[in-house]
Amino acid sequence: MKSIMLQGTSSHVGKSILTTALCRIFLQDGLTVVPFKAQNMALNSYVTKDGGEMGRAQVAQAEAAGLDPTVDMNPVLLKPTGNASSQVIVLGRSVGNMSAVEYHAGYSRKLLGVIEESLRKLQHEFDVVVIEGAGSPAEINLKANDIVNMRIAKLAPAPVLLIADIDRGGALASIVGTLELLEPDERDLVKGVIINKFRGDIKLLEPALEFITARTGKPVVGVIPHLDALGIDDEDSVSLDDKDSAQSGEIEIAVLRTPKISNFTDFDALAREDGVAVRYVRQGEHLGRPDMIILPGSKNTTEDLLYLKEQGYDREIIEQVAAGTPVIGICGGYQMLGREIRDPEHSESDCDQVSGLGLLDATTVFAADKVTHQVTASCAGHAFLGIGYTADCLTGYEIHMGRTEFFSPFQPAFTITCRSGQAVTQDDGVVRPDGLVMGTYIHGIFDNDEFRRAVVNALRNRKGLAPLAAGESTRQRKEASYNRLAGVVRQNLDMELIYRIIGAK
Repeated sequence: MKSIMLQGTSSHVGKSILTTALCRIFLQDGLTVVPFKAQNMALNSYVTKDGGEMGRAQVAQAEAAGLDPTVDMNPVLLKPTGNASSQVIVLGRSVGNMSAVEYHAGYSRKLLGVIEESLRKLQHEFDVVVIEGAGSPAEINLKANDIVNMRIAKLAPAPVLLIADIDRGGALASIVGTLELLEPDERDLVKGVIINKFRGDIKLLEPALEFITARTGKPVVGVIPHLDALGIDDEDSVSLDDKDSAQSGEIEIAVLRTPKISNFTDFDALAREDGVAVRYVRQGEHLGRPDMIILPGSKNTTEDLLYLKEQGYDREIIEQVAAGTPVIGICGGYQMLGREIRDPEHSESDCDQVSGLGLLDATTVFAADKVTHQVTASCAGHAFLGIGYTADCLTGYEIHMGRTEFFSPFQPAFTITCRSGQAVTQDDGVVRPDGLVMGTYIHGIFDNDEFRRAVVNALRNRKGLAPLAAGESTRQRKEASYNRLAGVVRQNLDMELIYRIIGAK
């Protein structure tokens, strides 16, 4: 029952990435290791083999640990819906929407039993549990109902490493201030400090490191350099900010960055293709003249559709498609492409009906039940851009609440052949007869290497460019990224000290 916990002086200091690194390091060292985050707040989510929904960061951590993701690794997930409310997902299943006050003032503490059961199960099955905190443990207004930071460290019990981001400035003050605000027993759980995202000459930092140890009594376990282009799945909209400045490329793909964008990791594999620049179009920015437009998934499709209309992007998209620019809609983006979206039960918003972009002869009706499945799909002579691609074992996952109905004969984009391990035969999505518009409910479709390259090569062909040859697979890239991350972190952490802290040596 060895555990170690990573907490931060604030959000986005690198807790998720360093948890991923430790998972891979412990795996490389021959231990069975598993990640754990009691409560996560993120719009990037994933569906497990048994149909449970969990945070995307814990999926990356599981992959680094050589495991299939399970909801015990992230028993509570909060998906913000707007207006200070979130959809609450417990052990992979939605239990409804709650305001921040409703959740933090009473409901969250009721989940401690569920969280402890998941933690004990993982502790029983694995040599080491690497636990990730959230935000800061010194947020006084949240401590009474904390179920993710020091209360979990005590429950485990787990020694804590405190992480500070030196790149944003004020790291020393944040370390000292965080420790000062902790209760004495909480402060005792902190066994060391990690300085993350360092740029420059380490010798210039040494006086600061000596000050930290002298002032707090806590050793500096390591100084991690700033790492660019990790190629590891991101968790939330904060990390999406890092993607906004696309590199130039022969092919430009524009993704509409809507206010409630979700699962933007769907496009990471596209962005890593040679010669492809994925540009996230923010509010106030022009759509430009991209080679392809993507409407992404959304946690609130109605609000994001209204945003497109308010900003005038709806007219731009319609005009560009009429001029021959292809568009793909994923999940919520797929729903926006139809005639209208109806929400009679107000499961997502207060609007009964909103007209869509009218690019597909379809209507989506929302219902309270949520579809969450891992899927396997096939396609034969795929008609989008005339790629003619045929496959039997495409993989991905569904997370949606709407049902899309068509008013005229249509050509499905894919045929789902397996859902959560059960054989089925069901149409998914659509390709418009002219091959310019495609919609699908399948997240992760671009992680399928041959399909992704078929789409990219069709875009290249439209510009008279030579096709890309088969290259490194998405899985190979991920494995290389995990190993690269682990190598850099191992080199800059005192792993001997960490092993002593967790009692492994």
